[in-house]
Amino acid sequence: MNGESRAERRRRRLVVAVPYLWLALFFLAPFLIVLKLSFAEVVLARPPYTPLIELLDEAGSLYLQVRLNIGNYLLLFSDDLYLRSYLNSLRIALVSTAITLAIGYPMAYAMARAPERARALLLMLVILPFWTSFLIRVYAWIGILKNEGLLNAALTGIGLIDEPLVILNTDWGVYIGIVYSYLPFMVLPLYASLEKMDLTLLEAAADLGSPPWKSFWSVTVPLSLPGILAGCLLVFIPAMGEFVIPDLLGGSETVMIGKTLWAEFFNNRDWPLASAIAVILLLLLVVPIVLFQRQQAARGSEFGK
Repeated sequence: MNGESRAERRRRRLVVAVPYLWLALFFLAPFLIVLKLSFAEVVLARPPYTPLIELLDEAGSLYLQVRLNIGNYLLLFSDDLYLRSYLNSLRIALVSTAITLAIGYPMAYAMARAPERARALLLMLVILPFWTSFLIRVYAWIGILKNEGLLNAALTGIGLIDEPLVILNTDWGVYIGIVYSYLPFMVLPLYASLEKMDLTLLEAAADLGSPPWKSFWSVTVPLSLPGILAGCLLVFIPAMGEFVIPDLLGGSETVMIGKTLWAEFFNNRDWPLASAIAVILLLLLVVPIVLFQRQQAARGSEFGK
């Protein structure tokens, strides 16, 4: 009996150790490297940053020198460019997430209430865009949104507009690109929550005299809240650090932190400052994840009682 329990404990520890090992290799180790770079100073060398820890030999004596440069972080909070980049990214990510939720929830609700034989087909249609390159899909929106593009040609042809709408190289172009690209990440967790919902709860609400709209807000929405939170996080987090979409569909005034990080890293070759930008961005994105995990843990403890 003791031998079996010991073997079970070993298997349990092994199962738990695998995701921790994965996180350590592909999250913690790269984060520590970036964190180390963020305290370095930029130099015209290869690599273009000073070492954090250096072994010096002077007059026959060896000693260890540690140099921490916090100037990169001070610059982020003192320069208006970086503050505007963070705030603009936050605004665009929040608006895009809200639009994606407004579009994705009805889609997921319709899929969950569709006949069971049609759900697999609808699910495949949602996932189908992933079969095409992300970059090609974003490039395709340039041909759709430009002044002589398909959208303006269609609206002009049916007489809704007289002059082309300026959508490309604006924030609206970025919103459209983000919503289109990340809509499946909103629909799938919402569908998973709505599909397993007990429909007898709606029948009970109707028997008690609740109108359909009230049953929706008091029964369906609360039960789908985990899917809403998961979908919002899956859209908000990548949208916050998005680079390709604002670079291709946004204009010069669309300053997002992803574009700023790219410029510092590749154009200015200021790796320490770019690393500091990445560290602050990562910390800003970790907060929603921690809040979501706490909310899930609180819900689990309530159901446990």
